[in-house]
Amino acid sequence: MNLPSIAIIGRPNVGKSTLVNRFCQTNNAIVYDKPGVTRDRTYQNAEWCGKEFLVVDTGGLVFEDDSEFLPEIRTQTFLALEEASLAIFIVDGMQGVTDGDLSIAKWLRSSKCKVIIAVNKCESTILGASLASDFWKLGLGEPFPVSAIHGSGTGDLLDLVIAELPEKDKTDQEEQYCMSIIGRPNVGKSSLLNSICGNQRAIVSDISGTTTDSIDTYIKKEDKFWKIIDTAGIRRKKNVKYGTEFFGINRSFKSIDRSDICLLVLDAEDGVTEQDQKLAGRIEEQGRSCLIVINKWDLIEKDSSTIYSTEKKFRSKLYFLNWSKMIFTSALTGKRVNDIFENAKSAIDQHRRRVTTSVVNEVIKEAITWRSPPTKRSGKQGRIYYGTQVKNQPPTFSLFVNDPKLFGSTYRRYIEKQFRMNLGFEGTPLIFLWRGKQRRSLDRDISKNNIELIQDY
Repeated sequence: MNLPSIAIIGRPNVGKSTLVNRFCQTNNAIVYDKPGVTRDRTYQNAEWCGKEFLVVDTGGLVFEDDSEFLPEIRTQTFLALEEASLAIFIVDGMQGVTDGDLSIAKWLRSSKCKVIIAVNKCESTILGASLASDFWKLGLGEPFPVSAIHGSGTGDLLDLVIAELPEKDKTDQEEQYCMSIIGRPNVGKSSLLNSICGNQRAIVSDISGTTTDSIDTYIKKEDKFWKIIDTAGIRRKKNVKYGTEFFGINRSFKSIDRSDICLLVLDAEDGVTEQDQKLAGRIEEQGRSCLIVINKWDLIEKDSSTIYSTEKKFRSKLYFLNWSKMIFTSALTGKRVNDIFENAKSAIDQHRRRVTTSVVNEVIKEAITWRSPPTKRSGKQGRIYYGTQVKNQPPTFSLFVNDPKLFGSTYRRYIEKQFRMNLGFEGTPLIFLWRGKQRRSLDRDISKNNIELIQDY
């Protein structure tokens, strides 16, 4: 995504995430009355007057304090400023100029990046102008009064923003693939993201819950653009209290739905937990393609058969994802990390794949030859007239039969197995819709679509 970006910078709780949501017309940035909710830098798409750009939300910037995650937050903010075309410095008009604002302003004056001061919490136009005047002393030019929560002044601010932004590159503008990194806390999701990107893209810590929001990162790999989403670690509901973790987990679940593929990250030492199984089930239910990533493989003592026995053990508990490929990696050393893209692209291509009706029916015809549809005690036998693919993402097939009740789960699994054996579809779930078809309706379909029946009435 060759879009210009603007970095939103300021002290904790001055309204940065609220302004981001206002600019992007979303509620994706977590807004909560508590400092330190935003830690990593997060990217969102925005548009104003036909001009597209990225808005980068950053953590609350505090100098001269190295407690908790503050040094890492500063690093993320510095990186956001380095890659930004423009920075918006958010200050609190109700509090006035603080020592924290002065420290940030001093740092920004040494930056080459153009800076606009937005004085937030100025709900009144007349009062806002008075409050904003105090911020001239920051030495960064004219301050602009706005109200992020009510929207007043934000339109004028966006006019200033797009006037300063460079034109986007006309080539390679389309986002091709979207990949989310899903897993329990501390399985190495953020470390994996950093390894993929080749830099400190996300804060990594041994403390559970370090990543509190979904982090969107754009990279280019072999002439393809990827959006990679690092998500908050998902714990069991009963262990989650209302607050930042609650919001972060909700964002994680939404990330699954907006992804082309999910990387389900597991800890090689911990094995497959009950929570891992639930996450895997969630991915399958939402019809996403999936790649199982076994992280921390460098910590496992190995012999010639370790990888095979481990895969067997993991798959026994993730049997419902038997269509998903498994990769053994180490985010710390970078081992096999590059293999993720090749396998992820292959899975996405299969997820988007369509096959013709004639090919579908050839597979069904061969499957019936090897194993006939079941027959009830009454003597009535199941018949498959024809099948067709009705959609992709995930690939979905309608099979028209005389009576769906005649086809039990065993035979339905057999048909799916035959599809995978003959057509592949590795990395994506398959959906089969078993439809009863009356003779009159069937005759109409035959004449209209020139369908050749697999089995007669």
